[in-house]
Amino acid sequence: MTILERFAEFGSDPGNGISHANVLHHAKRAIVDWHAAWISGSVAAPATLLEEVVAEDLDRGWAKLASGRRATARAAAMINGTAAHTVEVDDIFKQAIYHPGAPTIAAALAAAQAEHEGNPPGTELLRAVIIGYEISTRIGVALGREHYRYWHSTGTVGTFGAAAAVSALYRLDSRRFANALATAATFAAGLQQAFRRDSMSKPLHAGRAAEGGLLAAQMARAGVTGAADVLDGEVGMGRAMSADPDWPQVLASLGHEYHVTQMTFKNHACCGHTFAPIDGALALQRQMGIAAADIQRVVISTYRSALEVAGNTQPETAAQARFSIPFVVASALLYGSVRLAAFSTERLQDPVIRALMTRITLQVDPELDARFPSQRSARIFIETRSGKRQEHLQPFRKGDPEQPLSDEELSIKFMELTEPVIGTPQAESLIRGLWSLDVVTA
Repeated sequence: MTILERFAEFGSDPGNGISHANVLHHAKRAIVDWHAAWISGSVAAPATLLEEVVAEDLDRGWAKLASGRRATARAAAMINGTAAHTVEVDDIFKQAIYHPGAPTIAAALAAAQAEHEGNPPGTELLRAVIIGYEISTRIGVALGREHYRYWHSTGTVGTFGAAAAVSALYRLDSRRFANALATAATFAAGLQQAFRRDSMSKPLHAGRAAEGGLLAAQMARAGVTGAADVLDGEVGMGRAMSADPDWPQVLASLGHEYHVTQMTFKNHACCGHTFAPIDGALALQRQMGIAAADIQRVVISTYRSALEVAGNTQPETAAQARFSIPFVVASALLYGSVRLAAFSTERLQDPVIRALMTRITLQVDPELDARFPSQRSARIFIETRSGKRQEHLQPFRKGDPEQPLSDEELSIKFMELTEPVIGTPQAESLIRGLWSLDVVTA
């Protein structure tokens, strides 16, 4: 049996573990968080531009956009997956360097709405999401850091999350489930270079993964076949896009350990690689009892990928600023947080932020780099104008499983992000329904 067939066997018959109350609760947390990211990103480009591009697939079908506008399942998956990754507040499975929610839940929800004429049972959606997370995160872990050197895992691995979730929703048998995953593998794409410069490509990776995975499952249900050894074959994905993945290791915990219970939920509206520097800088500022104006010098030492992805020292746009450790740390030190307001035109042009950025130095810490991706840490050093010096190690990020956001904090995040878009009454009604997905129809 190939690796892909092993994943498909689990997907078609996952056992009773996915019905455990703790697993279901964490899946609800993921869905609540996804809705916050989706709704807040739905009113921004490129999601708004996609609506124009695929207009012929809108105002028909049973799937829905954040606005309530009807769409075909594929159009909804692509637009909603893109929206959920647009403002950089979606979830992370850190061991896979991957945002599973944006593509997986977008595809699952679109397919569920299409299957159930716009009103899918919450239990079916939860089951599909759990299976999509469990299969795709393990593929992401196996592909690992070597994959992330060149590929954007949310675009590549996310295709499997979407395909697995929709296949689970369709209740495909193991053979058809395997065909869906096999097709997803050869659909998978998304290059790191696409977001090393200012562009709209990064969120599109998530949208395309959602659409591609859904399409792969639809084709498998119709009888389209795929190569069962596409992951571990001689010229398969493992060799082409990684370096000798350890497939048996990631399979060992499948069905026994649930990755959906180990998610990181973002506490800042920017790239996750910036979080340890932000949290560490704020913690050290509190410890020292200083204002931003007192700071003469800041040195941030962290893992290499953080600097490669988020080391932009001169961001000009909101998209670039979300990937700029100097910008978000300076903004946090001055304003106390990094929420959506941090990326307004006023903040981007704030001369005080820009001045503080010039006093921030970035460097790789070999010890912290060796711990990546399972641990995302930063070491912060601050020297004040009066000569006071202090260092702080931030071992984890607020929102990581080791320092999680509570249900209440997730709800606060949800309301903060959704109220400006859909209004308070609708946001309150929606979140009540999401927290009750396992007992009522969505």
